[in-house]
Amino acid sequence: MYKIIRKKELNPTVTLMEIEAPRVAKKAEPGQFIILRVSEDGERIPLTIADFNRCKGTVTIIFQIVGATTEELNHKNEGDFICDFVGPLGRATNTKGKKKVAVVGGGVGCAIAYPVAKKFFEEGTEVHAIIGFRNKDLVILEEEFKKASSKLVIMSDDGSIGKKGLVTDALRELIESGEKYDEVITIGPLIMMKFVCSLTKEYGIKTIASMNPIMIDGTGMCGGCRLTVGGETKFACVDGPEFDGHLIDFDEAMARSTMYKPFERKKHEETCNLFKMGDEINGR
Repeated sequence: MYKIIRKKELNPTVTLMEIEAPRVAKKAEPGQFIILRVSEDGERIPLTIADFNRCKGTVTIIFQIVGATTEELNHKNEGDFICDFVGPLGRATNTKGKKKVAVVGGGVGCAIAYPVAKKFFEEGTEVHAIIGFRNKDLVILEEEFKKASSKLVIMSDDGSIGKKGLVTDALRELIESGEKYDEVITIGPLIMMKFVCSLTKEYGIKTIASMNPIMIDGTGMCGGCRLTVGGETKFACVDGPEFDGHLIDFDEAMARSTMYKPFERKKHEETCNLFKMGDEINGR
């Protein structure tokens, strides 16, 4: 069992939890992920390691409430326990040998982008962070990105915070102003990453995309997280989750990502109703 040390609501649909998991914290690196089960009869879900503290023996996860399991997880509080917390899994981000990078995050993907930016920055790399959100109410980790980057650009769809527009608008502006990047790392919605990679391909800039497909066992056995990269089948759990963004078949990945949306929505609604009934019974 793994104890929840801290819980914080980052916005109405995104929650941060710090979990006591010393063995995972000891080995964790940016870019890796864990798989958890909230309860013994629950499903396994992958979540990226958003931060870790080796001294405290804790791992931080940030999740968006979209399905039954994340709804159940969000009903846990500080002092409660999670059944399983396995990791670190996947390959860590390669942060060596780069002088200047651009880290581009979108929405809850910024939770994955942050530890990557932080590691680059700690190693002396010049980090330009570009983070995008629909509006100011959905912004997460703004202060953390300020501390982990040489330059921070915030974009929003409606202009309620930062500049109005897309992360690709900001990235193009920086490139055309003369910024020379050794690498661009992009993490966020598939459609966002697709267009970031399309843009950087124009300029011949190496680009890494962090993929988060459907995943079950996290060991390469089930094949649920398969992707086509450079015409070859790869498994995000063991070969990734980071890949050369110019080689990923994003259209295939987007089609696969929608396969279980109706089922996920139905289970989320059922779980919400169960918690509401429980609250009513308990007079809350």
